[in-house]
Amino acid sequence: MSKIEKFETQWGGKTLSIEVGKLAGQANGSCVARYGDTVALATAVMSDNIREGIDFFPLLVDYEERFYAAGKIKSSRFMKREGRPTDESILTARLIDRSIRPLFDDRMRNEVQIITTVLSVDGENDSDIVALIAVSCALAISDIPWEGPIGGLRVGIVPSETPTNTGLPGEFALNPTFAAREKSLIDLVIAGTSEKIDMIEASAQEIPEAIMLQAIEFGRKHLAEPIKLIKEIQEKIGKPKRIVEEAPASDEEVKEKEEKQMILEKTNEFVASKIEEMLFSNPKATKQERYEAIELLQEAVDAHLKELQIGKDKRKIGTGAVYELIEEAVSKKILTEGKRVDGRSLKEIRPLSVEVGLVPRTHGSSLFSRGETQVLSTITLGAPSEEQHVEGMEVSGKKRYFHHYNFPPYSVGETGPMRGPGRREIGHGALAERAISALLPSKEDFPYTIRAVSEVLSSNGSSSMASTCASSLALMDAGVPIIRTVAGLAMGLASDKEGNYKIFTDLQDLEDSKGGMDFKIAGTKTGITAIQMDTKTKGLTMEMIKETLLQAREGRAQIIDKMEEVIPRSRAELSPYAPRLTTFMINPEKIRDVVGPGGKMINEIIAQTGVTIDIEDSGQVTICSASAESLNKAVEWVKNLTREVQVGEIFQGKVTRILDFGAFVEVLPKQEGLVHISELAPYRVDKVTDIVKIGDIIPVKVIEIDQIGRINLSLKQAQGFPPSEKPPRPVRTGGGESRERPQRRRPLDGRRRPRR
Repeated sequence: MSKIEKFETQWGGKTLSIEVGKLAGQANGSCVARYGDTVALATAVMSDNIREGIDFFPLLVDYEERFYAAGKIKSSRFMKREGRPTDESILTARLIDRSIRPLFDDRMRNEVQIITTVLSVDGENDSDIVALIAVSCALAISDIPWEGPIGGLRVGIVPSETPTNTGLPGEFALNPTFAAREKSLIDLVIAGTSEKIDMIEASAQEIPEAIMLQAIEFGRKHLAEPIKLIKEIQEKIGKPKRIVEEAPASDEEVKEKEEKQMILEKTNEFVASKIEEMLFSNPKATKQERYEAIELLQEAVDAHLKELQIGKDKRKIGTGAVYELIEEAVSKKILTEGKRVDGRSLKEIRPLSVEVGLVPRTHGSSLFSRGETQVLSTITLGAPSEEQHVEGMEVSGKKRYFHHYNFPPYSVGETGPMRGPGRREIGHGALAERAISALLPSKEDFPYTIRAVSEVLSSNGSSSMASTCASSLALMDAGVPIIRTVAGLAMGLASDKEGNYKIFTDLQDLEDSKGGMDFKIAGTKTGITAIQMDTKTKGLTMEMIKETLLQAREGRAQIIDKMEEVIPRSRAELSPYAPRLTTFMINPEKIRDVVGPGGKMINEIIAQTGVTIDIEDSGQVTICSASAESLNKAVEWVKNLTREVQVGEIFQGKVTRILDFGAFVEVLPKQEGLVHISELAPYRVDKVTDIVKIGDIIPVKVIEIDQIGRINLSLKQAQGFPPSEKPPRPVRTGGGESRERPQRRRPLDGRRRPRR
């Protein structure tokens, strides 16, 4: 075992500690980071052999949730072991991946795997930041070539009870707790060095660009502390880094390397002479036509190298380099001339097309197109009981709005298996979901469960932002009262090693190259609601971030103007095919009357009406049905079960029991009252059964509710009391026999008639 060493620092008012040498000693680098009682183990391993036949750096990042970390056992009845990663763990893995990837040498072909395992969570400090810092340290102290370390943190803006002099709507909070994040106006995560930011992830409540910039700057300054701690560890126990390209071991390898270099130079010269004609001569060319031109260029390169007497296998070196050379040429053209392959200016958006109400039976639908990127979004409204149940290591609960994103292979003109959503689909769906969540009505105002689904029908850049636009339109088409129209777009970057750069609006296909970025920004005309940024550079300066945010605001406003030409606000009425909801309050003590023993009563209501019923502990009842008749029937049923009768009310009740002193009448389901024998008729009644029998439906009036809740009723005081004849009574004779004699009838006021 290695020597166990522990390092720590104070950060954000808490202790950040990193321990090395105790766990996972066979990994190239490993450590355990702790912040509060949240603990994460990070390991970094690189294979010894180069993976042949690939043209990318094979990095895999896994974030492993363990329910034991929170003292939980999965609620699933049959599967108690952690299985498929949750969406939250996939999103965290993507966050870490996007933070560390820019600092690897992209020439590497050795497989690198990063695994973080969460060992403990304290319910206050999110494990994603702890895991990111642990990964940065594990890579820094390993022998894996990586240009770190970096830091990562979360920034919130917690509303202040007293006005601030800064002009901010609250106070900045470093790594806010879960409780503070519920109140925060932003949830911003950044990663990078003290000078440059290489990853941003944010959700916000329409925060202006100026305030978002202040939040990013606040976070950037606080990255220094964890970076300083990791550098201290690296200097003390870090391993020497491997060299990406080993020196040639023989004359033959030297000759092979020189020949490869010669082929690349000849290819570069040939491509440079042809690229203007093949890519920039036709600005109206489609993506498919551009890719066909690239294939023709590859064939031309092959023919050119063949003329130079280069063998077939060696010619693949040249043809394989064509795409990368084209990307570099496209980026250089933007940087030096401000010219793009489709002829647009740097701030120009591709042609927009907007349509709503496309699919007849969905509750809301839209088709949004930007250039060759085309997305169909639909909205489905459901009852509160159809909310998505979320069970995670740290957070468990329900989601009433969720966005699903589908990216079939035909959207990029390819074939492929149709399986479940991958990490990219989950990440893009979550981004579009965050972009709109802040604009949704509250559950009290709009209790529906809302599912948005975006089908990417054609993709040529920023399909996630097109999904945001399409979902915003579909929500308005469905009649969901969102506060304002939401749109998003991706910003690009062309840069060189000398520090020259240009920001451009509405990134597409060949423009996403080395020295670039994919900076997605969504929001309204008022402010930002979501950000996701990753870069292929060593990071962005604050000046670059500022320019990007301000330029994106202009583009976003243009898109919103186009969207609002088609549908300026949410429809006043829901789709006729959407279910109808009604919500009302009942006495919480009456909930058991609606549910019944073992759920018997509520199941009977559902079976007979076909509705769905949701009851909160507060007594809020929500009933949902596609049929107005069924809805009304169920509402009346539930209200009758929970209704509390009032003195003076008149009911048509059913006689349920008869005793000597009166009759019990059911005025509401499960609610009975007593009609005393003296209240059965406006005259003296000898026997209750002379007036009523079990099963009779009679009008009764509530005349009293006593201190213990007993209901007293009156038949004689009820409206519509039917006239009734009192039956003759038997009269005994002297001989023991009886004879019938007619009984004189008293007036209705009960007074005796005067004798004549």
